[in-house]
Amino acid sequence: MKKSLNLAIVGCGRVAFHHAEMLKGVEGIKLAASCDLIEEKAKSHAEKAGSRAYTNYREMLKKEDIDIVTLATPTGAHYEHVKDILNQRPVHILLEKPMVLRIAHGLELKALAQKKGIRIFPVYQNRFNKAVQRVKSALVSGELGDVVLGTVRVRWCRPQRYYNLAPWRGTFSMDGGAHVNQGIHYIDILRYLAGELEEVNSTFAQLGAKLEAEDTGVSIVKFRNGGLGQIEITMAARPDDFEASVSIVGSKGLAVLGGICTNKLETFSPNPSDQAVYSEEVPMAYGVSHRRVYEMLIRSILEGQPAPVEFDDGLNTIKLLHALYRSNEERRWVRLDEQAESKRLGERNDDLLAQYLL
Repeated sequence: MKKSLNLAIVGCGRVAFHHAEMLKGVEGIKLAASCDLIEEKAKSHAEKAGSRAYTNYREMLKKEDIDIVTLATPTGAHYEHVKDILNQRPVHILLEKPMVLRIAHGLELKALAQKKGIRIFPVYQNRFNKAVQRVKSALVSGELGDVVLGTVRVRWCRPQRYYNLAPWRGTFSMDGGAHVNQGIHYIDILRYLAGELEEVNSTFAQLGAKLEAEDTGVSIVKFRNGGLGQIEITMAARPDDFEASVSIVGSKGLAVLGGICTNKLETFSPNPSDQAVYSEEVPMAYGVSHRRVYEMLIRSILEGQPAPVEFDDGLNTIKLLHALYRSNEERRWVRLDEQAESKRLGERNDDLLAQYLL
């Protein structure tokens, strides 16, 4: 049995550099290769990470002894990239958010992974922030009581120049809007803490920039456990990012998660002294919990322990996103058990997709 894993990162954008930083000091894994279609980006990442640079992951998989690939390419290409990589070589996949843009694609990748005898690990690193874990434990133990109200509020600034940085940004086929790109971590945290949702009613708009998808949306939600909630997300705040929070009103108390990535426990009424104990300072919005994801992933692969986030659990957040989009498209309440897909989120655009495939 192997005692260490060799890792390759495919897609050397901003988050890939964060992954390399978070891997420092983690035992049981080595970053062996960095790959990007743009040679300059691959070389820059490899130089900083101490890995070897490639512009073709097929060549990389032939030359390198890779056990796991962290895939950090544009979301709309994840489905094609994972399929192609697994058909080249059966390696485990750590899949950056959002996992995929179509529910059907997620189910197909799950079946392919099972056939190949490997695992796909979704990245929802903020679940493992100390503040989030404290609130989770309080809900599991009953310390906060039953969920009465769960709320997401994201008020960020993404001006037109942000969407103009790359052709995939803000498109239905490759990115989605504010809920999929920026809001997904907070929506996932709401699910993780308050439980599965039963029904949603959403209204989306473009209010701060010109893009295909939404930059603003408000949703009323009902949880299976009987609680209610609201998801409010905008990228049209000006001139700066102001707030990103998740709050849980329980029958026995209130918990509010804030900071730039739910890294601070801003209110915890059962024990206010825990607010300082379970809050962390983080250098950027990615936080520091990718390191915890990798530590758990290593134990999962090498020792058979549970995954940081199981595939079906991660895919349930994608199903929730589709329910939110369908509600906006169809102007009605949408039940989660309908399991149907949005008409537009993840729609295929071959001309755009071709820019990101080998």
